[in-house]
Amino acid sequence: MLWFGLHLPALSLETFSALLEPPARARPVALLARHRIAAANAAARERGVAPGMKRATAVALVPDLLCGEADPARDAEALQCVAHALMAFTPAVSLVPPEGLVAEVQASLRCFGGPAGLWQRLTEALAPLGHRIQRAHAPSALGASLLARWEDDAEPPRRLTRAALWPAPATPALDDPAWAELHRRLSSLPAAWLASDASALAALEAMGLQTLGDLRRQPRSGLNRRFGPGLLHTLDRAWGLAPDPREPLAPPLRFHSQVDLWARADNTESLLAGAAVLLGRLVAWARALHARVPGFRLDLHHASRLRASAAGEAGRHVSHLEIGLAEPSADARHLQAVLRERLAREPLAAPVLSLGLSCDQPVLGQPPDGELFPSLAGQREGLLRLVERLQARLGESAVQCLAPQADHRPERATTLQGITGPGLAAPLPTVPRLTRPVWLLPVPQALPERQTGPWLGGQALHLLGGPERIETGWWDGELVCRDYFIAQVPEGPLLWVYRLRPAPPSGEPGWFLHGRFG
Repeated sequence: MLWFGLHLPALSLETFSALLEPPARARPVALLARHRIAAANAAARERGVAPGMKRATAVALVPDLLCGEADPARDAEALQCVAHALMAFTPAVSLVPPEGLVAEVQASLRCFGGPAGLWQRLTEALAPLGHRIQRAHAPSALGASLLARWEDDAEPPRRLTRAALWPAPATPALDDPAWAELHRRLSSLPAAWLASDASALAALEAMGLQTLGDLRRQPRSGLNRRFGPGLLHTLDRAWGLAPDPREPLAPPLRFHSQVDLWARADNTESLLAGAAVLLGRLVAWARALHARVPGFRLDLHHASRLRASAAGEAGRHVSHLEIGLAEPSADARHLQAVLRERLAREPLAAPVLSLGLSCDQPVLGQPPDGELFPSLAGQREGLLRLVERLQARLGESAVQCLAPQADHRPERATTLQGITGPGLAAPLPTVPRLTRPVWLLPVPQALPERQTGPWLGGQALHLLGGPERIETGWWDGELVCRDYFIAQVPEGPLLWVYRLRPAPPSGEPGWFLHGRFG
């Protein structure tokens, strides 16, 4: 087996900073836990702020320090999002809280071009989440997790050893390169990581056991009496001498995530920072399901009464934005562009304190393959994205398309309807091969007739195709009897003209222009 271990050393700070606007992220930032500094960014550390310091001391050192509260629930949700991103590549992903994950990738190597190719794909998938990630690989899950916590692998594994091709043996062979390298690297890790409590940590320090290698060299019976069997079992799992079963995560079929904004949001730009975090989580969840998003709902939790509320009740109110897509998507930048357009035309009813994002009906299945050369499918995708942005900016009722009607009369053969996406009323219609013009005149234009032929603008029309006879409408009292022709003015556009049947009395027009091609 081959395990990838990931460790996020600044998860809590990064999760908090992602909700700040760009100017605030450049300031010294620190997180507090019980009035003490739990984490600080580089700008704060450069000015003397350190974990464990009291809040009053830190503020005295850095008067412009931006302080937030550490939130384990917020960090757990962010870690779950990273797990969803990994699930797009392997189903065997397990959490190592509070800041780590492990993934068994043996079955995925052939699909992604080996370990190096898989590392590259993972890096690209995790980049939008904005976390600094330390990574490691090992033939045991706990070994990979411990190594990732200690340091970042400079290079991914470039070849598969025997240990990577077969399950971990009951007693790893010391001459196996993969296991020998794992044991060598584990031996230098701090023994304090395995201390279960403060008394165990004090005992390790009193005995002078500083590394895992020091622990491994001690008699097992003595370690068992002093620390119990749990310490030895953990060592055996890391060294590959004991089984280490991991329960893989399964992504939920419905998505919901919520974030609290750092400050009240009064405009669109302030909302987009929090919305970008939620959309990143939404896309990671969709890719974990190998699905796409047909639409989503954004919940805006307002801090004061709604200005548009007739009741005028004070307290916390929630407004909703339903975003529907013309075609399901798993592109975070596209979803953010559509949301930006929608927010631009939706004035905020009141300042916003927190945001929630929900999606209940993912469209399962892989998206269409990328194309080397343009095709009708690719052009259709571009049209759908344009439609989505226009609907978000102008409203769904303002963007319409022609839909066919069951009527042979050209003026009644089509109707205008709204363009809607999957899960709504009707999909965007497919344009068939045209034998009639799309542009019809509101009222047919009478044409002069000379020598039994139609003229336009002082020039005779050349009839290129036809006739197409249409004789219908007798049931509703609006009978039409026409012969349609495709005509052209010399060096001019194609026109659609018709002649009445039977021929009208002398002096009345018999030819009419009804539409234009192109």
